[in-house]
Amino acid sequence: MTAKTQNPAVRARAEIDLGALRANVRTLRARSSGAQLMAVVKADAYGHGAVPCARAARQAGAAWIGTATPDEALALRAAGIEGPMMCWLWTPGGPWREAIEADIDVSVSGMWALREVTEAARAAGRTARIQLKADTGLGRNGCQPADWPELVHAALAAPEVTVTGLWSHLACADEPGHPSIAAQLTAFEEMLGFAEKAGVTPEVRHIANSPATLTLPESHYDLVRTGIAMYGVSPSPELGTARELGLRPVMTLSASVALSKHVPAGHGVSYGHHYVTERETTLGLVPLGYADGIPRHASGRGPVLVGGKVRTAAGRVAMDQFVVDLEGDTVEPGARAVLFGPGDEGEPTAEDWARAADTIAYEIVTRIGARVPRVYTHERDDEDA
Repeated sequence: MTAKTQNPAVRARAEIDLGALRANVRTLRARSSGAQLMAVVKADAYGHGAVPCARAARQAGAAWIGTATPDEALALRAAGIEGPMMCWLWTPGGPWREAIEADIDVSVSGMWALREVTEAARAAGRTARIQLKADTGLGRNGCQPADWPELVHAALAAPEVTVTGLWSHLACADEPGHPSIAAQLTAFEEMLGFAEKAGVTPEVRHIANSPATLTLPESHYDLVRTGIAMYGVSPSPELGTARELGLRPVMTLSASVALSKHVPAGHGVSYGHHYVTERETTLGLVPLGYADGIPRHASGRGPVLVGGKVRTAAGRVAMDQFVVDLEGDTVEPGARAVLFGPGDEGEPTAEDWARAADTIAYEIVTRIGARVPRVYTHERDDEDA
């Protein structure tokens, strides 16, 4: 069994190939220098569905699951996802106690967070597992080097917590040779050295994201955190295409053509008439729009495979629909229009849409909206071929 039969009456669908996801996880594990792998399923697994993707990643050997927000992590626990799990984007008053009771590692970047997690652990009557995040140069979350000694010593002095990890995040790992990479690794080494000399004995040390996992073995330490690469999307054009990296795109986005009609030359198409037909032609209506996550910035440029040919969005992408010029071809209503996928049948990829919208492929897959149903294929590991 390789796939579920699709309901042709469905307006649109995002097919999620869990077999491809498992294969990607295994490929990334093979390139992780023996480090454990954290499957990052934040933002509903980059739009792919957090629970099914977390389960599939576990099947493929992911030792850890990672989320951004505590609510994401707690939802996974409620769905029965077990094993090591970490979440890192906290704000004051967050659900610390719930995370502690769910045995979720929580990230701490400053003294306010350490105070809150300590109070929550005391209320829960159990020790909190915390991972201290170092700001080695990204300038987002994380503790600055000047404040690191205070945070480390305070964490060691708090009997309510155990420091299970030391970690950071790279700013430019998707730009090979960028000088910030070496600078951040040096800073990380120094901050690790201080913490370990002070008495921290972490279970895991980690700084590598997807691009670093693929290109920087010196950054792998005990654990690599793979997000976008796990979903078969290249972290950046500079690193190569997904195919060149040995990865397979997991999501295929398609829709059923809603209407096909003949129009004369000089006919305006969509809002603003930014596209006007040059000759008599046929137009096809694709029932997806920016409410579904199709970028309006790709108006006039977004590629779609319809009727065996790659067409281009004609005129503006609207809230619920956009039009392609079929150039006189006859395409019946209900025909499949494929916006992006692995590229096996000549369809565009998420990277193609990213170029069309002047953005990154991360955004293309993550923004696909909730009213587009996810349909899962190869749900069982024994279906992998």
